[in-house]
Amino acid sequence: MNIAVVVVILVSAQSGNTEVVVQKDVKFEPVELPSQVSFAGERMPLDRFYVKEALDRELLSNAYFHSQTIRYIKLVPRYFPIIEPILKAHGIPDDFKYLAVAESGLNPRAISPARAAGFWQLMEGTATDYGLEINSEVDERYHIEKATHVACEYIKRAYKKFGNWTMVAAAYNRGMTGVNRQVVRQKEDDYYDLLITTETARYVYRIVALKLILENPEKYNFYIPEEEKYPIIPTKKVEIKGSVGNFADYAKKQGLSYKVFKDFNPWLRENELTYSGRKRYWVEIPEL
Repeated sequence: MNIAVVVVILVSAQSGNTEVVVQKDVKFEPVELPSQVSFAGERMPLDRFYVKEALDRELLSNAYFHSQTIRYIKLVPRYFPIIEPILKAHGIPDDFKYLAVAESGLNPRAISPARAAGFWQLMEGTATDYGLEINSEVDERYHIEKATHVACEYIKRAYKKFGNWTMVAAAYNRGMTGVNRQVVRQKEDDYYDLLITTETARYVYRIVALKLILENPEKYNFYIPEEEKYPIIPTKKVEIKGSVGNFADYAKKQGLSYKVFKDFNPWLRENELTYSGRKRYWVEIPEL
């Protein structure tokens, strides 16, 4: 599809001169699919027409959702260096970092209509089962590092059940019980041949589409200069010793505004923290 050439005539009120501005044709073209694609080392069977078309759909959706995808490209340098070493330490394939993009858009404060929260969109029950603290003052689902460790534990547990990273990704979206119910019902353990809810049916394809674009943005016509990407902000960890009655006052003592302090510590949900002595708390203080 081509957009017609636009000619704009500008008239100078003082001189009477005119200037003609010609806008070039803008072409919207199909997205070229790679001949081979894998997720977590597992080949995507593009020889099946329905698999190829499903990946094509997600590539088109993300390649032409320019504002969102540009933002992802800008955020990657800030957040991937945090989660990549944690995935590696747990033996989780590096491709699962793209699952975090699909889940939250790399927004540490993301919350879904179902009340899944944080970078990895953890439900409260799952988070507490894996040891995260959630109460009126603290919600560690919004703590990127701690939530990533929990996501890894869930992923490893799912892999023990399914033995396949692609099915693990589907189970992260649908839940292990939900996916296993369809495996038993349909007598089919291949994600690509499971009839499942629309969201989960598109989920792995979306992750792979994000991987393809974020690994090679120029191939999909995203040209973002390095200086335009969001850098890592250096921080230092400071232990909170004792209760805090007002984090606005605490932030001022650290040379920060309340806003900036909370931006770097979104897991602190209130303006105060009750310290029981049973657990140590560390906050991130940006070195601005």
